[in-house]
Parts: sequence; C-alpha cells; structure tokens
Amino acid sequence: MAVNSRINAAAWPVAILLVLHRVFVIARNGTPTDDFTTVYNAVTRMGNGQPVYEQAYNHVDPLYLYTPGATLLLAPLGHLNFSLARGLFIVANAAAIVAALAVLTITVDRKLTSPLWPVSIALAFVTESVTNTLAFTNINGILLLCMAVFLWALLRAEHTPQLGWVAGVVIGLAILIKPQFAPLLFLPLVKLQWRSLAAGIGVPVVINALAWPFVPGANGYLNKLMPYLSSTRDYANSSWAGFHAYVDFGAGLYWAVWLIFAALTAAAILGLLRWRNCDPTLWALTTSGAIMVGIFFLSSLGQQYYSMWLFPLMFTFVLKRSVFHSAGAWLAAFLFLAPVSWASTAHPDAGRWMNFFTATAGWSLLIVTIFATVAGWWRSARSTV
Repeated sequence: MAVNSRINAAAWPVAILLVLHRVFVIARNGTPTDDFTTVYNAVTRMGNGQPVYEQAYNHVDPLYLYTPGATLLLAPLGHLNFSLARGLFIVANAAAIVAALAVLTITVDRKLTSPLWPVSIALAFVTESVTNTLAFTNINGILLLCMAVFLWALLRAEHTPQLGWVAGVVIGLAILIKPQFAPLLFLPLVKLQWRSLAAGIGVPVVINALAWPFVPGANGYLNKLMPYLSSTRDYANSSWAGFHAYVDFGAGLYWAVWLIFAALTAAAILGLLRWRNCDPTLWALTTSGAIMVGIFFLSSLGQQYYSMWLFPLMFTFVLKRSVFHSAGAWLAAFLFLAPVSWASTAHPDAGRWMNFFTATAGWSLLIVTIFATVAGWWRSARSTV
C-alpha cells in the first residue's frame, strides 16, 4: 500500500499537468490538420438546408465522413459559436479518454485508487494518438469511451443480463460514427448475448433511418462518400493498402502479404476463443485488440491515431496472462504510439518513410506477436493436459 501511495503521489501531478497541457495548449493551438472544421461546416450546412455531402472528394483536405445518423447526433454543434463548439469538443474528448481509462482500470479488476489509473492517463496523454486526436479535434476519444464501456458491460452481462443492452447501445453508437467498429459485434455473437447483438445492430440502423429525411442530400452518403471510402488514398494512410498506394510494388506481393496477415489475425481471434469462458477478461480485451489492429493494417484506411483503440488490449498487461508480457508487443506499441519524429538531415528519405509508416510496421508486428503468443498459450495448455 505504501508503494502504491508513493506511485500515486508521483503519477497524479504528472497526469493532471499532461491533460491540461494537451487540452489548453496543444489542442487549443491546433495544427494544419483540422478535423473539426469539416464536422462543423457539415452540421451548419444541415442547419441551413444545404446538402451535407457536397465536397471535393479529389482534394486532400479533411473530408466529412460521418453517416447521416451521426450527422443528426452532432447537429447541435452547429447552433454554437465555432470557437465554443470546438473548445467543448476538445474537452469532451479529453474527458472521455480519462473516463475510458477509468473504465478499463475497473474492467481489469483494479480500483481507481490504484496507481494504474493515473499512470495510464499520463502514458496515454503522451502518445501520438491522444495528442493528435485532441490537436486535430476529432471524435476518437469519445469512441474509445464507447469501446471501453462496451467491453466492461459485455463482461458483466454474464451476471447482470440487462447490461447487455448497455454494451449494445454504446457499440451501436460507435458503429454509427465509424462503421469499422462493427466487427466487434463478434464478441457478443460468440457469447450468445442477444441483447448486445440486437442493440449493436439496431442502434445504427434505426438512427440512420430516422436521420435520413432530416439530413439534406443524405443520398450523397451512398452515391458520393461510399465510393470514396472504398478507394485507397496515398496520403495520411498507414494501412498496408495505403503503403501499397504510396509505393506500387505489384499486386502479387501486396496480396500475398495481405493474405498472410489476414490469416494470422483470423487464427489469433479463433485461437482466443479457448479462453472466452475460463478467462473472459483476457479473451474480450485481447480479441478486441486483435480485431482492431487487423482492421488498421488490412483495411483501405488506417490512421496512426486510431491506435488508441488498442488501449484495452494494453490493459491486459496487469493480468496473469497477456500479449503485453512480451518485448515484441511493447516494441510494436512504441512504433504506433510514440510521439517521435524520424526526420533526419543525414537521411531525409529514410526519415520521411519512417514518419509515414512506423505505424504500419508496428501494427504488423503486433499481429505477429498476438498470433505467436496465442499459439504459445495453446502449446502450453496442451502440454499440461
């Protein structure tokens, strides 16, 4: 207890100052990349009765990518002054990240008075993911909170079935905003938690259906935005497809690597099913991480700051068994989370490539590490039978 008190005494001041610095200095200053103005302009167009999806999809500026249902939920922002709306959005996302880390602390059966919460806050707010989420002013912090609450409620729904509705609603809201969260419905599917599954599917479907008549030019989401999302862009894209778009090395090598990593991801996810009942916390948090890192690496778009959605996987470090008990996982985490620039006057080309694709290397290494770790667990389990 004395050790915990000393760690808390050191961690809390560092955590609080880092949060304040990221929110009131880094985020308030902003960066050339500005995700919030795109959202604000879209909801303002909605309020003025103008088509929401009228954008230049051949341009590199941030584009509005949310569904009509998400647009309806964000519509109140358009009634506020821009500066006030942006400030509230930054604070809301920072608070959501802090709350998500609290939920994850509880999920791994640690008290909020333990050092895990302040230490995780300090470490999280140092990362590229959190720093750029706040500086770019996007919604990823709120999505992290949705993911954390989903996992917490899903695990506790075994004993309190009504929490299945909570799990389904929050993951449904995440899917509504970013459909790449949909594969997480695999978790309630294999646990046969029909409440979570029904709400997770129903929430985005119902809200989109309700929003469609109220969002001007909603058909543009299908006719204009979906074709854009199905293509692979060659900028700000750390996925394997993004790497291939940036450096065209032939379809044969691209698909060979893609299929290998898809197989490793699938094998890890299926292999983890062995622990879904005997160690559900390990299973849920590790499977969620395997799913998300597979999406980042294998899909048409993977941005480095998405990596904060791997925080639940990293929290398994405090469990008896974890992917993050290996050096490979921490090396991978450094590659996709560390806020470092590799720009070099001596080696400018290598530095530029490192800045673009360290996340790609980190995600691929984490996929290999998860697969190898799960394979090792299986071998150990078989040898003790």
